Amino acid sequence: MKPESAVVSITVNGTPHRLEADTRRTLVDLLREDLGLTGTKIGCGQGTCGACTVHVDGVRVLACLLLAVTVEGGQVLTIEGLGTPDGGLHELQQAFIDRDALQCGFCTPGQIMSGLGCIGEGRANTAEEIRESMSGNLCRCAAYPGIVAAIADVAEGQGA
Repeated sequence: MKPESAVVSITVNGTPHRLEADTRRTLVDLLREDLGLTGTKIGCGQGTCGACTVHVDGVRVLACLLLAVTVEGGQVLTIEGLGTPDGGLHELQQAFIDRDALQCGFCTPGQIMSGLGCIGEGRANTAEEIRESMSGNLCRCAAYPGIVAAIADVAEGQGA
C-alpha cells in the first residue's frame, strides 16, 4: 500500500516552504531530511528527552511527536533561526557558553529552544521554577547547573 502524502506549507526560520510530505512524517524528519536543518536532534524518538524541541507558532513543541502535516500554515523556529541578523549568537546561546552549560553539545539545541520557551512563558523566576519547566529536557553530561544559570541570566536580563 502506497503511503498518502500531502502538501505542507510552513515558514521555517522566516523562510516559507511548500513541500510534499508523507502524512506519517514527523516534523523533526522534515526539518532534518527535507530542509537540511540538522541542529534539531533526534534523541529518543518518543518525546521523553527534549532533544527535538522547536517552537511552532511561538510554543515549544517536541518535533519527534508532531506530524509535519499538522503544522500546515505554521511558523517554525529552530536553533538555526536564532541569533542576530549579522550572524551573532542569541543571548541565550552566549549565556550557555558563558555558564559552561554544555559538554558534548548533543542536547544543547533542544535545551536552548526549551529555555527560550521557559523564559517566554514566564517560568524562569527561580532556579526551582526553571528546573521544573526544563524537566522534559535531558542532558547525559549533567550540565544542569550551567543550563539553569544560563536561563536565569537571560531571564533576569529581560526582567522575568
